[in-house]
Amino acid sequence: MATEAAATTTTPDLLPIPQPPDFHPTVLIPSQNDKLRFWHLMVAGSIAGSVEHMAMFPVDTIKTHMQTIRSCPIKPVGITQAFRSIVKTEGPSALYRGIWAMGLGAGPAHAVYFSFYEVSKKYLSRGNPNNSLAHAVSGVFATVASDAVFTPMDMVKQRLQIGKGMYGGVWDCVVRVMREEGFGAFYASYRTTVLMNAPFTAVHFATYEAVKRGLREISPEFVGGEEEGLLVYATAGAAGGGLAAVLTTPLDVVKTQLQCQGVCGCDRFKSGSIRDVFRTIIKKDGYRGLARGWLPRMLFHAPAAAICWSTYETVKSFFHDVNGAA
Repeated sequence: MATEAAATTTTPDLLPIPQPPDFHPTVLIPSQNDKLRFWHLMVAGSIAGSVEHMAMFPVDTIKTHMQTIRSCPIKPVGITQAFRSIVKTEGPSALYRGIWAMGLGAGPAHAVYFSFYEVSKKYLSRGNPNNSLAHAVSGVFATVASDAVFTPMDMVKQRLQIGKGMYGGVWDCVVRVMREEGFGAFYASYRTTVLMNAPFTAVHFATYEAVKRGLREISPEFVGGEEEGLLVYATAGAAGGGLAAVLTTPLDVVKTQLQCQGVCGCDRFKSGSIRDVFRTIIKKDGYRGLARGWLPRMLFHAPAAAICWSTYETVKSFFHDVNGAA
């Protein structure tokens, strides 16, 4: 009887370890980039950038029209008004005018953008996937390099968007700008573009990585499965792109002014000073002029970033699978 009693009161060898109520296991996702070559990242970035900008080009056209300041004071223009005005006066095809310039610039620029980002992130984060500062700084390095590639074609694109009948196409615009204004005109907005895109990319990339990590921790099942992974990339990309777009709209307005000066009645500035452009905008349109186009800019960048990151991560996964099968 004593033996039986002792047997019934014996505690098991293994006991469950109590966890605090707020315990959440850290989800560790192995990096795919270790098995990818530099050219893989460039190809993935090029495809992602081209798909993103081509898909959202009409929204970008509307934003450009809303941000340009003509020789007379402007009345507030909403997205619907801008859209109707473009379609009514120039036809639906005007929404896509300049798209070839975008295609020529977006592919190479995003190849530089993402490859620089991945390489910088790898060295700065030192293996820590939670290093938001490394993600932000890597994004700044990436945008300085990619803007040097993209700015000339972005200038051509915006002039074609608003300059109905002024240019016969991409090549005609390039030749005439070079002949009439010189090579410097292609980089008139480069400083403003970098000043805008540096904080834009820092906020964008840091938010993207943080939201992606947060979604995976909340729902670890998202780590596996292609469809769930795409949902994470799209959601994180939209959050990062939308937030960054709203915060940097004033500098985007200045960039548009510098790139479109002298076209279709737009103001021409004596200097490329960012301060002078700010003063002109505030004088003619008040402080609200610095927020012109914020809504279409957000409506462009949120879905564009979702498309871009989903495409980029998908192409990276494809290369990773191909390398694994080889």
